[in-house]
Amino acid sequence: MPKKLSKQPLTGTSPTTLSTLPSILSDGRPLPRVVVFDLDYTLWPFWVDTHVYPPLRPNPARSACTDKVGETFSFYDDVPSVLHGLSRAGVRLGVASRTHAPDLGREMLKLLHVPPASTLLENTALEDGGGSSSSSSKKDNKTRKAVEFFDAGIEIYPSSKIRHFEALGKKTGVPYTEMLFFDDESRNRDTESLGVTMWLVRDGVSWSEVVSGIQEWRRRRGV
Repeated sequence: MPKKLSKQPLTGTSPTTLSTLPSILSDGRPLPRVVVFDLDYTLWPFWVDTHVYPPLRPNPARSACTDKVGETFSFYDDVPSVLHGLSRAGVRLGVASRTHAPDLGREMLKLLHVPPASTLLENTALEDGGGSSSSSSKKDNKTRKAVEFFDAGIEIYPSSKIRHFEALGKKTGVPYTEMLFFDDESRNRDTESLGVTMWLVRDGVSWSEVVSGIQEWRRRRGV
């Protein structure tokens, strides 16, 4: 059955409750060097090439966008804090999407902004990873375009996800076994032929899914 556009309450303001970073990010055990996300029904609850009709207009807080027919679009609730949390843990982030509207997908990542970490997370300091540097702290204290978090690369075009990962691997130089991939379609498990660990998300990225994905990545590596 085709997926329908998910409706989420959008206030355009920062969350009233702060997320607590899961202990798995600072327990001293290995983390994936690169975490890659699909876009549709993984980072956001819609198909950007089917449900969205440009031009897009961001709301004042840039936490959501409205298209020409008045539909409003944003990330799943946990995504902004997940981007901050993984980045602060020293994990590089990437995107692998086969959408047929790549320009619109990139525009959405530029228009949607992520609030400062202090407005999303209770414990914003990590013992390890890259979060302790002053440059990282300065970035975390500012509202940033979502696109700026994906320092491992953004591969958005109709193709096999294997091709996406080959491009990401070439750009980063990181072995596929050091990559964790979040996607909502089981057919994209073909990426595991490269050595990638894929975690299938059922209702978008959340902290619970991220923790489960990291646990599976560790299990497969025996760490």
